Formats: sequence, structure tokens, C-alpha cells
Amino acid sequence: MAPHATNGDSPSSSSAFTADVVPQAPEDPLFGLMAAYRKDTNEKKVDLGIGAYRDDNAKPWVLPVVKEADDLLRKDPDLNHEYLPIGGLVAFNQASQKLILGKDSAAIKDQRVVSLQTVSGTGAVHLGSAFIAKFYTPKTAEAKAIYISSPSWANHNQIIDNVHLPVKTYPYFSKETKGLDFDGMINGLESAPEGSVILLHACAHNPTGVDPTREQWTKIAEVMKQKKHFPFFDCAYQGFASGSLSTDAWAINHFVDQGFELMIAQSYAKNFGLYGERAGCFHFVAAPAGNAQDTVARVGSQLAILQRSEISNPPAYGARIASLILNDEKLFAQWEEDLRTMSGRIKSMRKALKSHLDQLGTPGKWDHIMEQIGMFSFTGLNEQQVGRLRSEFHVYMTKNGRISMAGLNRGNVEYFAKSMDEVVRGGT
Repeated sequence: MAPHATNGDSPSSSSAFTADVVPQAPEDPLFGLMAAYRKDTNEKKVDLGIGAYRDDNAKPWVLPVVKEADDLLRKDPDLNHEYLPIGGLVAFNQASQKLILGKDSAAIKDQRVVSLQTVSGTGAVHLGSAFIAKFYTPKTAEAKAIYISSPSWANHNQIIDNVHLPVKTYPYFSKETKGLDFDGMINGLESAPEGSVILLHACAHNPTGVDPTREQWTKIAEVMKQKKHFPFFDCAYQGFASGSLSTDAWAINHFVDQGFELMIAQSYAKNFGLYGERAGCFHFVAAPAGNAQDTVARVGSQLAILQRSEISNPPAYGARIASLILNDEKLFAQWEEDLRTMSGRIKSMRKALKSHLDQLGTPGKWDHIMEQIGMFSFTGLNEQQVGRLRSEFHVYMTKNGRISMAGLNRGNVEYFAKSMDEVVRGGT
């Protein structure tokens, strides 16, 4: 009989996943920030880190049109909880195409679009990245990378890295002007290897709130066409940024009109307030050509295999709510009004913050607060100033100085402005 193993040699006390193999991962900065805010008992605390809309009472807002659609859905006698197809809810996908590309889109009419419902925008970015990793074969190995803006949404890095693609960056934000570094962006696109995949924010750039003008988008498209780059649009804020669905989708449609083959990741978290329901859509648009429908069919078949291997089929509830609204003329009109309510409140908070800073005579220029758009603003505050805001004033925001404008309201915007004034004058 073999001798008994000592405790140190016991199979139950060892693991294949030791610390040198699986090191402790750092806490996600944003979710760590949210946890710290929740633990703070100070009555004046302000949450400017959350990437979700809040009403003027700092409460989550369920859109009235979503409430109505939810009621209709629950009263539907035919409602069940069966699996959706691998590609998701067909009516949702078709409506999503029309929303992002326009009802009169030539790409839709020519059947050059294939769409799959995804686990919100994150799932759409992942699906597109996984497809690129498996199937994209540019002329040079250096081009098989995804270029993201500097800075970009932090999760872009992780999504792309997890499909084993290199992440590269192109210049985007100017710290001096707190606006778009357009010349730097153009130079970056021109210097990238021919055929590189360029990830672009369709509107309300996260985290900076800085968007190109239409003239700048036109130049960006020209350069990308010359370099034969592949556009990958991430659209998380359509209708939420400007209040106009068509305005916020303009860049995407310009690229489609220019004959690009491209991909789109579309999220309904922000513009429907369906954060936890994870409703999103991925679109592949083929370039206008005689074999475009064949391309779409082949690409769609492989996207379905990727989706099947990862989530089998997407969640139904959020997509059903969105589909009801997108496919009903009356509900759609109400949704547009809800979008104007959200975007209008955020614009009013930008105006109020700028006004308070001006009244206080806070050192520096603050025009960028009004010039930026969407949920986020890059304030220009440095990490030390952000640290003081948190430790002394109980204001929670990301270390890079980004704030969620939706976290401001009439009850706290003056307090935040005064807190900003204090740390700016502190000279840190």
C-alpha cells in the first residue's frame, strides 16, 4: 500500500492555477469607483463616474416609452420564453438596420447587410473583433490589428486583446485645446499600414465627448479610402448625443455612401435605458459590388458559428421591448421625445456647470464643456485634482478627469463647480 500523502502533498491543497500562472487581476477601475461611492456615507457625495443616465433627482430613469412597451409585452398572450434564433429576434435586427442606416438605405435595398442581435454593444464589438481575428487577411501582417482612438473606451482594449489581436492607437484628443487633435488623427491614419482596421466612435465619443465635424468626417473617410482601411464603428449613443437619430448616425451613413465595406456595433443600453437587458446589434455591410449578396451570406454564416459557440443565442427581453418601439410609429415618436428629454437635460447641465465656473472665475478656459457632446466630458482635471475631489469633497470621477454629465443635477452642480474651483486654485 502506498504511504499516505502528507498535507503538503495532498492533491486537495494544490492547484494548477498558482499565483505565477494566474496572478490576481486588478479591480476594474470604474466598478471599483462605483463600489467606493456606495460605501461613502457623506450626504453631499456626487457620482460622476457612472456611465448611465440619471434624472434631476439622481435616480435611474425608466423611459416612459419603455414602460408602455413593457406593459404591452407582458399582456401579450402569445409571449413565451423559448430560444431566439442564433442571430436573434428578426424584427429587432431589421428595425436596427433601418435605424442605423436609414429607412431608404441603398445597402438595405441591395441586401448588402447582415445583422445579428448581440449582448449589447460590448457583445457586438467582441463579435466583430472575433470575426476580424479569424478571417481578416490584409496584405501585410502589421495591418492585422485594430486601431482605437487615444483615449478610447477602456473596455475596447480588453475586448480586442481577448481575441488575440494587437491593439494600436491613433491620436484623437488634444490636451491643450481639450478638443479633437484632427491633424494628429489624420497623420495617424495615414501612417497606419494599408488595410488596417480602424475603430471609430460614431457619435458622443467616450470618454472625451469630442466628435469630428461633418467636414472632418469627410476628410477622415477620404484618407481611409486612400489607405484601404477597414472601418469598424462603435455606436452606443445614437439619438442620445444630439437628440437626433439621423444626426448621430451621419458619419456611418457617409462611409456607407462612399462605398466602404464596414462593420457596426450598435448598443441600446443608453438610448433606451436598457442597461441591464443587454440589447445590441452587430451589422456587416458589404461594399456595392456584383457579388455583395454572396459576401453577406458567407460572412453571416461564419458570424452565426461564432455566436453559437459563445452565447448560443441572445437574450430576448430587451430586444422585444426595443423591437416593439422601433416597429410602432406611435411608440417610436414617443421614444424620440424621450431622447430629446435626456439629451436636453445633459445639455442644460453643461450650460449650468460652465456658468457656475464662469461666475466663480475659476482659472482656465472652460468652453470645452459646452463644445463637447454626449454623456461624458473631459474636464482637463489631472489625477491629483481628481484625488482631492474624492478625498475632500466626496466627488467620484475617473482618474483621467472624465465626468458623466448625467451625474449632475440642479441639486449638486453648484457644489461640484465650487469643488472644482477649490482644487483648480490649489495648484496641484
